[in-house]
Amino acid sequence: MWQWSLILLSSGILFLLSPLARTKEQFFKAAKHNSTPNVWMLTGSLVISWIFAKSITNAANLGLSFGLVGGLAYAGYYLSFAVAGLIIYQLRTKGGFESIHQFLSSRFGKGAMGLFSVLIIIRLFNEVWSNTMVIGSYFGEIGTTAYYSAIIVFTLLTLAYALKGGLSSSIFTDVIQMVLFAILLGVILWSIFSVDDFGATEVLSAGTWTMAMGGNLLLTALLQSFSYPFHDPVLTDRGFISSPKTTLHSFLWATLLGGLCITLFSVVGIFAQHQGMEGQAAVAVSKAFGLGVLLIVNFIMITSAASTLDSTFSSFSKLLAVDLNLGNSLSFGRLAMVIIAILGTIPVFLNAEILSATTISGTMVIGLTPVFLCWKLPAPKLSFYLSVGAGLVFGFLLVFKAFPTALIFTEGKYADLLWVNVWGILTCFLLYFLPIWIRPRSI
Repeated sequence: MWQWSLILLSSGILFLLSPLARTKEQFFKAAKHNSTPNVWMLTGSLVISWIFAKSITNAANLGLSFGLVGGLAYAGYYLSFAVAGLIIYQLRTKGGFESIHQFLSSRFGKGAMGLFSVLIIIRLFNEVWSNTMVIGSYFGEIGTTAYYSAIIVFTLLTLAYALKGGLSSSIFTDVIQMVLFAILLGVILWSIFSVDDFGATEVLSAGTWTMAMGGNLLLTALLQSFSYPFHDPVLTDRGFISSPKTTLHSFLWATLLGGLCITLFSVVGIFAQHQGMEGQAAVAVSKAFGLGVLLIVNFIMITSAASTLDSTFSSFSKLLAVDLNLGNSLSFGRLAMVIIAILGTIPVFLNAEILSATTISGTMVIGLTPVFLCWKLPAPKLSFYLSVGAGLVFGFLLVFKAFPTALIFTEGKYADLLWVNVWGILTCFLLYFLPIWIRPRSI
């Protein structure tokens, strides 16, 4: 009853407080009275949009499995903010581009923009189910009526206020959700560190710095950070709504704050490891502390999942209506939100793996690494297709476990993930530059 009350009450309040978008500028770009989000509003929106229920759950579970190394490994993905912030700043100030799609279409053609849009749609599709599944796990076991009911109700309630204001609603509610997250995280850490035999020493000594115990994932996260952010419109859409300097400062702050928050939440998993707990770390720890902490953790999951879900809805809406120009109107934008909400919920009933939504999709887009890191080079269209195509091939090798074991030089969990990315990125760079070397500017 208490958990249902949290969902209904929080969603109801956000719906009432959320601004009503009456123009396309408000709905798709969060513009209001010729003003744009300031540094801290944009920073808060970036951080909470990426501290979603899926990432919190993964951070806690990695802390349980690998100790502090596991938490830092997942925090490595937050280097993405710094990479995206610097590249987007250059694209805007030196290239004069107003969106990622404009850059790709002008440099590599509409076909490249179309392929990129497909990658984005896959990303957004994954974000829906991978976050709502976390919410369902707090209401019942997978497959139970309570589990599915919580997912469906939560998705519909979040969709309601997203339909009301679009990106304006998303950024406005992000600020509220970020403040709530910080307060609730503080309460959880206070509860954990109040246990007599657990303190900073236990946190710092948890885990071992080896490749098998988290090192593989840490290096993978750092490698993927050079391509991962560019296929996430939740992040990149926020890179073009404020001034270039404001945006750059926000992205750099988000790198530090986001990584810190994820590392701190991994302490939940480290505590679970210390206490000999098993299963989902956040669930096990919250239940061990009783109803109060269970509700706090549940509320964190609700707010973080909602922040990502509403951002996903608004980004998918903008992608179809504005970037792809399929129907540049408020009604079409709202219809797009309904479509992604329905399609994105289907995998919930197929028992998909939460972590795979990050690691596999991150591998499939490694072909974007040279595209954005070397954006100033006059590469021909073929370079884009060869690089992105190679990334997709390596992604499928990972999915079907077909990568040659002879090319894996470390041991332990995520070793195959690491070396698929190492060899994949090297191949993508080689194929990207090959047309330049053979026939400069003529392919």
